[in-house]
Amino acid sequence: MYGDRQEFQNVVPLRQIGSGAAGYFGKRIGDIVLGLCMLPILAPLIALLWCLVRLDGGPGFFGHLRVGRNGRAFRCWKLRTMVPDAEVWLQVQIAGDEAAAREWRETQKLRNDPRITRLGRFLRRSSLDELPQIWNIVAGEMSFVGPRPFTPDQLRLYLDAGGRAYFQMRPGITGPWQVFGRTDTRFDNRVRFDETYHCACSPGTDLGLLLRTVSVVLAMTGR
Repeated sequence: MYGDRQEFQNVVPLRQIGSGAAGYFGKRIGDIVLGLCMLPILAPLIALLWCLVRLDGGPGFFGHLRVGRNGRAFRCWKLRTMVPDAEVWLQVQIAGDEAAAREWRETQKLRNDPRITRLGRFLRRSSLDELPQIWNIVAGEMSFVGPRPFTPDQLRLYLDAGGRAYFQMRPGITGPWQVFGRTDTRFDNRVRFDETYHCACSPGTDLGLLLRTVSVVLAMTGR
């Protein structure tokens, strides 16, 4: 909510990311170093969770097409949390339920999403479903901290909302929306979160958001 965005502005000093290309290069080096250090630790956990997800017969991983820096599309990897043919289920749900259709237009999420499996609900609440994105980080498609990635069909929404950060920065596993507006944030306020982060980006800001993410994950408020 907007008040949470104001809290984010109060927590971090507003400064542009350091010296253009040099600032982005430094952020990328930090992602590579941290990603390579974490990969040997996370890989066994990801493999275990993949096996559990596979028990219902569907694929263990889900690669969703997202738009990244400079408008380039990439596969954003997650552990699958939904039933197969989830997109078909979504269209059926919003076509027959005006309240659900309105909620989807406003937040691009459904509070009670019937597509999510029982294990998937736990993975989402704990944010463990996003662990495979460590590969996106190492590959240079994402960053540990950045704007929330969006899907190609949402492109016009973000352009109309003035979302410049989504095209100028690598999308992040975490960011101000995940920390300060995770549960009940309207779509337009989500864009403002990420635009504020674009102006506030610095090593100190990223470190603060990573530390706050730990407490948010432990609180299991994801959906």
